[in-house]
Amino acid sequence: MKYGFGIDLGGTTVKIAYFDQEGTMLQNWEIPTVTANGGKQILPDIAASIRQFMDANNIADTAVLGLGIGVPGPVSGKGVVNKCINLGWGVFNIAEELTALTGFPVKAGNDANVAALGEFWKGGGQGCENMVFVTLGTGVGGGIVVDGRLMHGSHGSGAEIGHMVLDKNEPVACNCGKHGCVEQYCSATGISTLAKRRVAKDDAPSTLRGLNTVTAKDIFDAGKAGDAVALEILDQYYDYMGEFLGSLCSVVDPEVVVLGGGVSKAGAVLLEGVEKAFQKYVFHAASGAKFALASLGNDAGAYGAFKLALDAFGA
Repeated sequence: MKYGFGIDLGGTTVKIAYFDQEGTMLQNWEIPTVTANGGKQILPDIAASIRQFMDANNIADTAVLGLGIGVPGPVSGKGVVNKCINLGWGVFNIAEELTALTGFPVKAGNDANVAALGEFWKGGGQGCENMVFVTLGTGVGGGIVVDGRLMHGSHGSGAEIGHMVLDKNEPVACNCGKHGCVEQYCSATGISTLAKRRVAKDDAPSTLRGLNTVTAKDIFDAGKAGDAVALEILDQYYDYMGEFLGSLCSVVDPEVVVLGGGVSKAGAVLLEGVEKAFQKYVFHAASGAKFALASLGNDAGAYGAFKLALDAFGA
C-alpha cells in the first residue's frame, strides 16, 4: 500500500491531509499561511510540517507516492503558478520548488479546480464522468470534469465560471474589472446585493428591512417563512443561476451539477429553485443534468489535491 498527501493552500491556513492510495483520509491538520515577505515561508513551512508528521509516525519516504496541492490562483499543467495575489506570489514553478523541499514528486492545480476533482472522486459527483462543480461563497468558483479528466485550460485558468458575463449593462464593476459577472449576482455577496436593491425599490413590508446586514441565510429563511419580498429576491436569484448554468451546461453537457459553498447550505430548496430556472435556459439535449449538493465540505480541496498526485504518480 502506498500513501500520499493532499494540500489545500488558503490565504489564512494550509490544510494538509494524509491518504492511502484508496482515497481514505487517515489524518489531517492545519498550519498557518505566513504571507509576509512575499509568501517565501509558505512552501518551507509545508515541507517541514510534512516531514515532522512522517518522523512522528515512522513513515518511510518509500511509502509516499507524492504530493498534490491546490493553490488560490492560476496554475498550468506543468505546475507554474501565474501570480497568487493573496499570497504575494509571482510566477514560478511550485511543483519543482516543493519537490526540491520535500524530495517527493508534486502535482499542482488551482484550488477551485482541485476541490471539484475531490467532489468528483469522493463527493457529490461520484460515479459520473462529466461534472460541473460550482462554489457559491464570497465569490463564485468551480471546476469542470470532462470524460473523467479535470479541465485546467492552456493558461491554468480553466473554469473561471464566476466571470462569465450575465449583464453587460451592470453599472457596478466586478472585482475582476468587468461588469455583470456571474459572481456579482450568484455568490453569497451577490444575493445580498440583490436583496439590498429590491428592498430599496419600494416600501413593501419584509422582515429583511429590520436587518443591518442581510445574508444569504436571512433571505432563504425569510423565503421559507413566506416573506413575499424574500421570495421575489429568490426568484431573481434562481433566474440568474438558471441562465448561468443553462449556458454553461449547454457547452459541457454534464451528468451532474454539484453545488457547494456557503449558499449551498440552503439545501433542497436551492436545488429545486435552480433546477426549475435551469430548464428555461439550457439547450434541450443537455437538459438531463442532475443537481446535487457538495458533500465533502472543507475537505474537498485536500481530497482533490491527493487525487492529482494519485493520478500522476500512483501507477
